[in-house]
Amino acid sequence: MGMKHFKPYTPSRRNMTVSTFEEITKKTPEKSLLAKKKEKAGRNSYGRITVRHQGGGNRQKYRIIDFKRKKDDMYATVIGIEYDPNRSSNIALIEYEDGEKAYILAPVGLTDGDKVISGQKVDIKPGNCMPIENIPVGTLIHNIELNPGQGGKMVRAAGQSAQLMAKEGKYAHVRLPSGEMRLVLARCRACIGTIGNTDHENVKIGKAGRKRHMGIRPTVRGSVMNPVDHPHGGGEGRAPVGRPGPLTPWGKPALGYKTRNKKKQSNKFIVKRRK
Repeated sequence: MGMKHFKPYTPSRRNMTVSTFEEITKKTPEKSLLAKKKEKAGRNSYGRITVRHQGGGNRQKYRIIDFKRKKDDMYATVIGIEYDPNRSSNIALIEYEDGEKAYILAPVGLTDGDKVISGQKVDIKPGNCMPIENIPVGTLIHNIELNPGQGGKMVRAAGQSAQLMAKEGKYAHVRLPSGEMRLVLARCRACIGTIGNTDHENVKIGKAGRKRHMGIRPTVRGSVMNPVDHPHGGGEGRAPVGRPGPLTPWGKPALGYKTRNKKKQSNKFIVKRRK
């Protein structure tokens, strides 16, 4: 997918880029696969803000994605590739032989009219889904389950793929996009190929208003606040942090401080840490 650049008739347009959406072949979503999406603006059930910098933005509806791919040994035809406002990747609308429609994540190379299938032993083609124990070593995969039957949880962002490195007993070694090597149960399912919309990481927002359309509100630097509001605040003019390292607004170490629980049960499945 290519990128569109603009003539710099305003300062914000100078570096702004948008996707050309060449992969998109279907403009309107399937109404039967839409769900309401309530605007929370970062607030919890008590109405208190628990996630800052959220709110506003364009209205969206959630697309119900089939992450489980449980309909085995039945071919489905790709009707169209669509844009999904809820994720960075594009989605594909498929129709099974019995007439049922579903959305799946669209991998690179999947186009209108292609056939996809899920099952125990199917062809190694983009969009097909099968247990990891039946996938050849070295294959690029995405939408990987953590527990059998749970549905894909890992590697679902645009342009990402994991690689199946080895199989050992009931576990498989999978190298994730972060570089982490992880053990996954070989009975878990995964989809073949790399997720599409690979140029998503190259998009430059360009202006503040475009960020507001996404539902992201401005972030104020701590160094321009008062000491009562942030540990970095205060001082005459531009002042340094004044501490051994940067802190969050609540005084916790930021930028590089490890927050993962050392006793987390899933630690035993991590063979090699990322980077």
